Amino acid sequence: MALDRETRDQFLDTVRRFVRDKLVPIEAEVSETDAVPERIVGEMRQLGLFGLSIPVEYGGLGLSKEDEVLVCFELGQTSPAFRSVIGTNVGIGSQGIVMFGREEQKREWLPKLASGEAIASFCLTEPGAGSDAASLKTTAIRQGDSYIVNGTKRYITNANKASVFTLMARTNPENKGAGGISAFVVPAKLPGISVGKPEKKMGQQGAHICDVIFEDARIPASCLLGTEEGQGFRHSMQVLDRGRLHIAAVCTGVAERLIRECVRYAQERTQFGSRIGDFQLIQAMLADSRTEAFAARAMILEAARARDGGQPISMEAACCKYFASEMVGRVADRAVQIFGGAGYVADYGIERFYRDVRIFRLYEGTSQIQQIVIARALLKGEG
Repeated sequence: MALDRETRDQFLDTVRRFVRDKLVPIEAEVSETDAVPERIVGEMRQLGLFGLSIPVEYGGLGLSKEDEVLVCFELGQTSPAFRSVIGTNVGIGSQGIVMFGREEQKREWLPKLASGEAIASFCLTEPGAGSDAASLKTTAIRQGDSYIVNGTKRYITNANKASVFTLMARTNPENKGAGGISAFVVPAKLPGISVGKPEKKMGQQGAHICDVIFEDARIPASCLLGTEEGQGFRHSMQVLDRGRLHIAAVCTGVAERLIRECVRYAQERTQFGSRIGDFQLIQAMLADSRTEAFAARAMILEAARARDGGQPISMEAACCKYFASEMVGRVADRAVQIFGGAGYVADYGIERFYRDVRIFRLYEGTSQIQQIVIARALLKGEG
């Protein structure tokens, strides 16, 4: 549901002030403690941020995709760890239920996810299955009214806080391809499910990823997402199409924040008797960064509007995620260069952003996977 212009502008202004006044001042604290304060999580709940993409009838805001990416542009103006708090509820953790869940699954989980009472995680990646998602080994074998699940999922965002997992598992071991994979909505506290310790990461401290281990976990057959087995891979790819626009918008927001920091520094820092912003080679880096961020914003908005209009956007979503995630890496690299030594030390926060943005080129499909998606669509005559 698209908001009317006045309501949307008011909401975006509220998010913008929340980011500026509440999140930016504690970026260093979150990085040092590897935790987002509970008071901040509470304010996110009050703002409705956990339910951006969940339909109104289930307690969410039910934003259109265009409205959602506009919010993501604002949330990207601070440490990506804050966005990660709500990210799985807004995206890959909830959208399988929204798009493919049975009515009873929607009624059970979506209101809790929309309010932030429950956190969702998306369990696809495994030690031996990342980009090659169709090769996953985790099994869910039907026994009467239950499935017995065995396997390990790796690098699962928010797993240590999750109340529910959207699980991809192989229900037909004889089918080694995508057709043997089914999706499940699994309560996190069932016997046989355990969560590992949060991994130590290059960046995005405050956002946690963990292993999720299934050891003869018995889950009710009613946990099957939708009404039939063998649809899990198709479901996951459609969920990821939507999530790629979300991530691309966050990348663009981060780039815009970095550009502002670079402009401010270039106006203040002097060398050789002049502001460094007066030097053409510095100007070139600023110009390149602004041009690329503008291009990313335009791409994302066009793709979001197309999706809202009911058009298929798999190729366009891949283009947006590929371009924006690579773009923000280049912008962060230029930011370190413009700040010089100050960009390499922790006091200014630039080196933190440099580390934070590196993951964007990996999760929800690496840049190389996006290239494959784009090329295959072109070769099929879809672009």
